[in-house]
Amino acid sequence: MENWLIKQAELAPYRPALVYEGRTWNFRQLKTKVHKIAGKLTHFIGKSVKRAGIIADNTPASYFMILAFQQLGVQPVLLNCRLAFSELERQREDAEVLVVFVDDLLKKRFEQRVKSNTHYYFISELDSITSDSPVIIQSFEDDKIASIMYTSGTTGHPHGVLQTFRNHFFSAVGSVFNLGLQIDDQWLCAVPIFHISGLSIMMRSLIYGTGVILVPHFDPVKITKLLAFKHVSLMSVVPIMLKQLLELYPTEGYNESFRTFLLGGAPIDAATLGSCQKKGISVIQSYGMTETCSQVVALNFADAPSKIGSVGKPLFPVQLRINTGKIGEIEVKAPNLVKGYLNDQAGFNDKLTQDGWFRTGDIGNFDKEGFLFIKGRKDEMFISGGENVFPNEVENVYAKVAGIKEIAVIGIPDKRWGQVPYAFVELQDHSKLDAASLKLYGREKLAHYKVPQAFITVDKLPRTANGKLKHSAVREQFSKVIAKLNKEN
Repeated sequence: MENWLIKQAELAPYRPALVYEGRTWNFRQLKTKVHKIAGKLTHFIGKSVKRAGIIADNTPASYFMILAFQQLGVQPVLLNCRLAFSELERQREDAEVLVVFVDDLLKKRFEQRVKSNTHYYFISELDSITSDSPVIIQSFEDDKIASIMYTSGTTGHPHGVLQTFRNHFFSAVGSVFNLGLQIDDQWLCAVPIFHISGLSIMMRSLIYGTGVILVPHFDPVKITKLLAFKHVSLMSVVPIMLKQLLELYPTEGYNESFRTFLLGGAPIDAATLGSCQKKGISVIQSYGMTETCSQVVALNFADAPSKIGSVGKPLFPVQLRINTGKIGEIEVKAPNLVKGYLNDQAGFNDKLTQDGWFRTGDIGNFDKEGFLFIKGRKDEMFISGGENVFPNEVENVYAKVAGIKEIAVIGIPDKRWGQVPYAFVELQDHSKLDAASLKLYGREKLAHYKVPQAFITVDKLPRTANGKLKHSAVREQFSKVIAKLNKEN
């Protein structure tokens, strides 16, 4: 394939490519800016570097840097700025990266680390560097690595995922066949660009020739104003973001160009869906992962009322199957499935079946019409009295309860039943927890063994960068409480 950035600069030179805080770069300007940075990088890191790290934030500087690495054929290793420095160092060492650039917006947090560590530099340090003539990659070979990012690690040790240009291209193809495309589309990006949800927006922009409105972070008030008054066509959200936006939905609605929210992270609950329907807001639910370069399944808004809890049907050209029986592990085969894990090809191969399907680790089932329902993670499931309990299923039921902002369910050892569910609850402002009422509610909606034995109020539940609950971190963060519960049981 031709170099996507160069191609769009030729096809649509004056079309908006990136908008940030009132400033706009068209595709020609974006190419010029990125190639200038590529020249500075060539002078700074040399021409033989295979990969380099970036601790990115949602800024033009990070945006340009990621693209500059790709233009040079250097593999960008996208590191999560929210990780502890020891975690970042483990990933840097695993990726064998000798140079890491840190976004200057993160200077307050990383200043001492950058000063004391020879591997780390702020992006602004390139400002004083003379720009060499960079050797720009003229074509993106299908199997060349376009990006490396580490899995969120919701349940275990993160892996460095090797994402190729082919993977990103077919991810974009599947998305556009589902969502459609308007020549003046602009995708509002409030999700982190170091995560696949944000990076995939960047890649789609280059493939489609459409614009990205980048914001530094999710601010529901600011986002609502953008949706109402600016030319925004689409926006990626997770459930907690969507719920906050619904609370601020303006009486006059969003701008006339707005088409839909693309919802990831978890299925939409009935209450939120009902609110969207009343307001006439289109929401497309989706399911995907880092290993598939974003979504592989999506549910159109028209099907949502009759398929509450489903994430939809496989996108073109994705194949899905359930490995055993009616309910089992979801397996996927698709051209956007990555080629492996960095320094752990054996670990990736262990997730492949003998006939080449990838075991996702998610448990689900198809209904008679082929809609996929996610039960939860295979390694989050626990057994209570011989029955399988999927935390995700229980959490979705309680998400509809007024006053509950977020809920995480885990299994606690029990002498009689093996394990029993306990819930950690993050409440809305000024709400109070009534455990007795919550148990009664659960018994009306769930089998008795799925109803949490206790509801424990916490200030904040741990989440990944894209808003997903980190069940493993729930155990770590509230280990003392859990240890006491284990002892009591």
